[in-house]
Parts: sequence; structure tokens; C-alpha cells
Amino acid sequence: MEPPAEQRPSARSLARRLANRPELGSVVGAAAVFVFFSAVADAFLQWSSFGTVLYAASTIGIMAVPVALLMIGGEFDLSAGVLVTSSALVSSMFSYQMTANVWVGVGVSLLATLAVGFVNGLLLVRTGLPSFIVTLGTFLILQGCNLGFTKLISGTVSTKTIADMEGFDSAADVFASHLTVGDLDLQVTVLWWLGLVAVATWILLRTRAGNWIYAVGGDAQAACAVGVPVHRTKIGLYVGVSLAAWISGQHLLMSYDVVQSGEGVGNEFLYIIAAVIGGCLLTGGYGSAVGSAVGAFIFGMADKGIVYARWNADWFTFFLGAMLLLATLLNAWVRRRAEARR
Repeated sequence: MEPPAEQRPSARSLARRLANRPELGSVVGAAAVFVFFSAVADAFLQWSSFGTVLYAASTIGIMAVPVALLMIGGEFDLSAGVLVTSSALVSSMFSYQMTANVWVGVGVSLLATLAVGFVNGLLLVRTGLPSFIVTLGTFLILQGCNLGFTKLISGTVSTKTIADMEGFDSAADVFASHLTVGDLDLQVTVLWWLGLVAVATWILLRTRAGNWIYAVGGDAQAACAVGVPVHRTKIGLYVGVSLAAWISGQHLLMSYDVVQSGEGVGNEFLYIIAAVIGGCLLTGGYGSAVGSAVGAFIFGMADKGIVYARWNADWFTFFLGAMLLLATLLNAWVRRRAEARR
């Protein structure tokens, strides 16, 4: 039976709103990737495999969420990858050298990591330099500090073990534990990831700060003219990236106990790729936190799907690049349709 006439416009309106969402392209891409690997890799559909895919997605997704918000605000952060390693190194070396409770090192790391984000944002708004230059400088400084201080303090390129120190087990429960949901074994990073997606979505869609982020990314000068605190918004976005880097860094430390000081280089591009696949524009003012989560999920499926299909792992970068181009083209088409209907 055909629905009543008064119900049809609202149904069309809902469908139109969904079609105009920035994450539409990434959802279509995720469905295609899922079907593809389900067909070529039998192990891909197993519950244990799904848990592994979610873990791989969460390690990228935790950082992709604040990076997406930063990109919506019209900026980049090239230091995000090495900042994760810096956060883990500070926690480990402070706890070991001071023979302190591991939670003390975790707290010191939080303050140090947030300070880096604050300085990134402050330099950006005070100097007027492009975020590419500011965060590239921070990237090089952190990379040098990670290697230099680790060799100076530990004598090697890796930290000393802190697994037997007080507080390590409880910290590992928070940042690197496992939980079982039915037959599905999950890492706690999946919960951190989903929690960040929920908070970021609420900020973007239900708060003034979310309106400020879109306004700053769309046109910073126009936003400033109508009273939007542009500088405060951008600094806050960089601090948000740093907070996520701290969470990821603690997971890195609590999972492996020992941290290699050269890790993290290049991961910043994975975060940006996940955000772009999820619908964020490089020019700012457009995107969503949910889209970044779908982009990270695509990353997880591609990363592990290639393994389950028993292909050469070198094909992963090819697959990721192809997904980036296809998703970008589809996202651009969705955006043009949305703008044409306004």
C-alpha cells in the first residue's frame, strides 16, 4: 500500500538529507571494500578477523577523529604521528628515571603532550604562518627530541621496561586491555575510538563550538567579523589532536612496554587520509567525525583484508591510494549535489 501523501515528503526529505551527508562517499566505499574482501578472503568474515579489523581501525581512528575536526577548521597537523611516540616516551622515561608510579609518568605525559598542541595552535594564530610550515617544524623538532633524548637517557633507541613498576597493570587496564562481547574479542582502543567519535559528533552538531569550527574552516575572516573566536577555536582544535595523541601514546606504551623512539613517522598521513576518505575537504569547512571513523574502518579492512587474502603486503599502499582517489571524487560529487540543492 502506498504511504499517505503527508508522509512522503518527510521520507523524501530524510533521504535527501542522508544523500547530502559528507560521509556518504565513505559509507559506499566501506560497503564495497567489505563485499570485496568477503569474496576474496574466506577468513575475513570470521569473528576473530572482525575483531582484528576493528583494532587496526581504532589505532588510526582515535587520531583521525580530532584530525578531521582540525581539517574541518581549515588546518593540518603534520606532527601528529611523532607526537604519539613522544607521549609514550615521556611516560616511560619519566616513570623509569624517577622510579615513580607509572600513573605519575602518564600524568606528566598528558601535560607535556597538551603543551605541544597548545604551542602549535598559538604559533599558528600569532605568526600567521601556514599550518603546514608550523607543524612540519614541530614534526622535525619532536623527531629529533625523540631520538636524541632516548639515546641520551637510555643509551639506546628504545626505552627501558617498566612492566614491573607500580601502577603499570592498572594503566594497562585503561589503555591496553581486552574485553569480550559474545564471541568477539575487542581491544579497549575500540571503545576509546567510538567514544571520541560520539563526543566529536556531539560537538559538531549540538554545540556552538561545532558551529565555530565549520565557520572558521569555511571563511576565517568572515567568521571573525561575526564574532567567532577564531584563534581560540584553532588552538582548541590543536589541543584536541594532542589529547588523542596522548591516548594513542599510552596505548602504545602499555601494549608493548618498550617504545622505539623512531616510531610514528608517516602515520600523520594515514590520519589525514582517513579523514579525507571520510569526506573532509582539504580546504576546510566540510566533513564529519563519523566520516573519519568510516575512513579508519576502510583502512582497517584494507590492512587486514590483504593479509587474509594472502596477498603481498606491498599492495596495501596501492589499495589505500586508490580508495583515497575514488572516495575524494565521490565526496566532491556529493558536495556539488548538496550545494546545487541549496
